[in-house]
Amino acid sequence: MAVKIEKKIVGYALVNEQDKIDAAAKASEASAKVVQIGEPLDRPEKITGSTYKVKTPVTEHALYITINDVVMNEGSPQEHRRPFEIFINSKNMDHFQWIVALTRVMSAVFRKGGDVTFLVEELKSVFEPSGGYYKKGGKFVPSLVAEIGEVVEQHLQNIGMLKKPGLDKHQQKLVDEKRAEYHEKHAKPGEEITSEGFPKGAQLCNKCNTKAAIVMDGCLTCLNCGESKCG
Repeated sequence: MAVKIEKKIVGYALVNEQDKIDAAAKASEASAKVVQIGEPLDRPEKITGSTYKVKTPVTEHALYITINDVVMNEGSPQEHRRPFEIFINSKNMDHFQWIVALTRVMSAVFRKGGDVTFLVEELKSVFEPSGGYYKKGGKFVPSLVAEIGEVVEQHLQNIGMLKKPGLDKHQQKLVDEKRAEYHEKHAKPGEEITSEGFPKGAQLCNKCNTKAAIVMDGCLTCLNCGESKCG
């Protein structure tokens, strides 16, 4: 291909074999600095997993979320399970397109290896513009995607990749005392109580996202996690 030179030539240099070798060495050095997350996992012939049923007020039919696991370092002291793929099935076709896209991307991340626990926070931080919803027990869920994130979190806890959250014995003792005090001294006669033992008129706790916060002795206190505005 001919190239027309518009400007006056003021100097030139020839590329020799050493220049080519140096350029190849620099390119090789640059590619060596690329950090790979891990080799993609191969799918075994037989795989096991768990299926979770999710029924939300925003969908007519339930979602069935299946997460399959692969066993790593089988037979060794380092044997453990890690998620390999995820499928979501439902009779409701309204969300079919984006659910298929989401599960394919998540499965690709699972197969790549490395730390996949970041997916939980990413999914749970998705908010529905029209507002979220309350599921059974009075817990607020900001979106359907966030509820999928909660299922992934539950699964990772079940296989040991995430630590199960919970109160220590001192915190649990305090919560139990607060519940007993409320029912003994502050509960109104005939007041409706949920199946979880919280007043139906309770406020949403900003810490655990559960409708379990009530006013006791002039202080907003959560009967689920013990969070209190008074410290």
